[in-house]
Amino acid sequence: MFVWHAPLLGCSRWQRSISFVAICLWLIASTSTAHGVELTMARHLFDIKDTFNQPSDVAVAKNGTIYVVDGVKGRVQAFSSSGSYLFTIGRPGTGPGEFAFPLGMDIDESGRVYVADSRNHRVQIFTAKGDFISEIPVPDNNGNKADPTDVAVDDSGKWFFVADNNNHRILKFDIGSKKLVNSYGKPGAEKWEFRYPFLMHLYHNKDLYIVDVINTRVQVVNTDGKFVTLIGGWGVEKGQFFRPKGVTVDKNGLAYVSDSYMGVVQLFNITGTFNSVIGDPVSGGVRKFTTPVGLFVDDSMRLYVVEMLPGRLSVFSLDKAQ
Repeated sequence: MFVWHAPLLGCSRWQRSISFVAICLWLIASTSTAHGVELTMARHLFDIKDTFNQPSDVAVAKNGTIYVVDGVKGRVQAFSSSGSYLFTIGRPGTGPGEFAFPLGMDIDESGRVYVADSRNHRVQIFTAKGDFISEIPVPDNNGNKADPTDVAVDDSGKWFFVADNNNHRILKFDIGSKKLVNSYGKPGAEKWEFRYPFLMHLYHNKDLYIVDVINTRVQVVNTDGKFVTLIGGWGVEKGQFFRPKGVTVDKNGLAYVSDSYMGVVQLFNITGTFNSVIGDPVSGGVRKFTTPVGLFVDDSMRLYVVEMLPGRLSVFSLDKAQ
């Protein structure tokens, strides 16, 4: 289902017809905070660019190493905390350590790197330096090939979750045994139902935040399989989404959600209520991104935003909500 050049993928004709209205509302909001849009200012630090072809996700290790999924090129690239190139993991292919359109990734407490290798229908695990460790195949669903778009791993590295995009489900694996522990979800729009789940974030090894793309929301469930809350819903006002793609949660429990079509990143409280929008301290308004997808916030409150179509990773320092 995921198409690299389609930020409006899955939109109905009615949704597309009011896209101009949506853009106008956000442009108005971006000029002033007087329109009721609370801002969390993000001071631009640096960009990493001219090296990617439609990147999709980012994760940052405890030592500050930045990993970016460069899917069209079939690899993951690693950079220092200041943005200097370090090394590359993988190349296009089907063998161990090779990729076919990887999309999402995560890092465990020990620094091991987990990559959702979508077209090879597996998750691959690497050392922090990029050496191949193992692979875990993601099984078919009644003959339908799995399409793993993201992986979320607990800090201990004992188990992880996989978003199976085309089969509208979330899978839990035991890493040691490489076995599937449980499968959650089915196609639909109710609780624990999905329409093309995409990127995820596991918060405090307890709550799993799942971008439910065509349902235009983030669904939050816990690791025991119990529903927690919903974030967002389709619309053009604050707290709503047009095409959500990425999610992360900071150390204070605020969830950040990227909207690839609207070009904004919104923040939500732990209850799922709207908190603020990422703002630009230079203009004093809403910061506009170009097809933002994967997100990450590290412990020093630096925000990393993957902008897919420009092929860029933008890095910011976050300030207190205004």
